[in-house]
Amino acid sequence: MCVSAQNMTSSPYSRFAYGDLGDDAPNTYRGMGGVGIGMRTNKAINPLQPASYTGMDSLTFMFDLAGSVMWTTFADATGRRNRANGNLEYITLQVPLWRRYIAASAGVMPYTSVGYNFALADSIGSDYHYTTSYAGEGGITEVYGGLSFNLLDWFAVGANVYYMFGEVSNLRALTFSEADMTGVAQYGLLKVSSVRTRVGAQFFHNFNDRNAFTIGAIWEPKLKLNGDYTLVETTWLDTVGTTLSEMHVPMQWGVGASYTWQQRLTVAFDYTWQGWGDVKTYAGQSLRSRSVYAVGAEYRHNPLGRNYVDRMCWRLGAKMADPYQLNVNGKEYKVSMGIGFPLRNTATVFNATVEYGHRGVLLKEDYLKLTINAAINETWFFKRKL
Repeated sequence: MCVSAQNMTSSPYSRFAYGDLGDDAPNTYRGMGGVGIGMRTNKAINPLQPASYTGMDSLTFMFDLAGSVMWTTFADATGRRNRANGNLEYITLQVPLWRRYIAASAGVMPYTSVGYNFALADSIGSDYHYTTSYAGEGGITEVYGGLSFNLLDWFAVGANVYYMFGEVSNLRALTFSEADMTGVAQYGLLKVSSVRTRVGAQFFHNFNDRNAFTIGAIWEPKLKLNGDYTLVETTWLDTVGTTLSEMHVPMQWGVGASYTWQQRLTVAFDYTWQGWGDVKTYAGQSLRSRSVYAVGAEYRHNPLGRNYVDRMCWRLGAKMADPYQLNVNGKEYKVSMGIGFPLRNTATVFNATVEYGHRGVLLKEDYLKLTINAAINETWFFKRKL
């Protein structure tokens, strides 16, 4: 088998369903295993939890830009292959609208990514030799806008609206080495243009300005996607085309909690459930419902210290998830480590996160991913004194 890189992923598993799912957590939290439902801070934009936007400083403007590179190893009974690919991860921004009571956020992120190109060679006895080729690329992108409201000093709610768009193409072809045999091909093209929503809530409490506790929840309704899927099959007899349009994204909900001690140590835990087993997808593919567990921690020795190392952030995390594609066996595992590099005399932080992940049984996929982002946090909204 041979594999080549395309798009934001090079995984053969991305040919199933909508492709590889994206990660809504900012890079700041990816170093903590991808938590975020119970995270509330003025140093990161957190699209995973729309209620968190009002946690920002009411005088600042925030902007976050992230890019990544990933090295992947695929191993099966035929051997091992290595591939590398990289791309822009996301762009987000956040602004206060009214003091600390209302804030808004917007950005662009991947919802799914597809990118694969591989072939399998076999024979029928010693008479006929054939090759089955698979290739695909594309993905679904989401542009979101969100609002957060502090209804009480200890309770916030928020909502995101996502516009989802993109194309995914999949090609499967069977070719023979013998001239007297005719191959067949199947080409599918998915086009999506749809809107979905997410709501969130957070309860939070600060203890003497140094210890803090937050618990949060998110929920999304099941949604029928607007779009269509065209399938064209070419055989030695004819070319047949069909168009399907019944496809969905699932209802999902999640809960999370975090605790910060002495402004130094933060620990957090998330659980998310996605009802993929209850939805229809294009081409009649069966899916399975998905549980995602994430846990992480962040430590700063002294956030107000003069020593630069004392103000650096050190993060560790882990995640375990069920694959939503029925064709992928075994659970997905990920461990991560991150470092935050604060700038002097500003709240801006540069973050670097390294993630190691594993999935698959017959075809094992192991990857190492480096993500770097600039979480820009600048004071804009204040009146200068003359």
